[in-house]
Amino acid sequence: MNIPMTSTTASFRGALSRRAVLAGAALAATMAMTGMAQAQAQAQIDQPAPAFSATTADGKTVTLDSYKGKTVVLEWTNHDCPFVKKHYGSGNIPALQKEATAQGVVWLQVISSAPGQQGHVDGATATKLNKDRGAAPTQVLLDPSGQLGKAYGAQTSPHLFIVNPQGVLVYKGGIDSIATAKADDIAKADPYVKTALGELAAGKKITHASTKPYGCSIKYGS
Repeated sequence: MNIPMTSTTASFRGALSRRAVLAGAALAATMAMTGMAQAQAQAQIDQPAPAFSATTADGKTVTLDSYKGKTVVLEWTNHDCPFVKKHYGSGNIPALQKEATAQGVVWLQVISSAPGQQGHVDGATATKLNKDRGAAPTQVLLDPSGQLGKAYGAQTSPHLFIVNPQGVLVYKGGIDSIATAKADDIAKADPYVKTALGELAAGKKITHASTKPYGCSIKYGS
């Protein structure tokens, strides 16, 4: 049975349509605000570094607060990434790790590759990889959920962050200034992280506090 459309019915349907449009707009606005909040929550220079609790390759739990009073470097890595291979195969990152830790810096290597994604490894494999490459981080943090990586806004491997002894982020970005996978370019590049650590130790303002990271994208899960 067909019911003829009346002016009342038309008005009712029009009201429903307007409500649907308004509801859609409200949802879009909420999603946009959420995205902005997440972006703002990521690590910002001269602001307290995002707190975290993470599991190490040897099964321990560490927090950022446990390193209060020390300079902390967080290095996102993926052993299968050509850009990571550049800096490990050449010995560049292992040398920097050893130099920094010898001066009391805490160096945290972070693996945020999700299970099934390039670069995902278990703790035993991560430890063996570092031994084979002569790497010397203070700890390896396993972040398969990507929670730590997303909290810092880590984008690439490598991507590095430096937290000062007061827990404030003072550097984020690339390891150096030449974004290639060629080991020959290391000697020509401005060594951003090495320079930043030296300036921080000397009590100086970091010249390049925020630089563009380069490398393979972090292989986060869905």
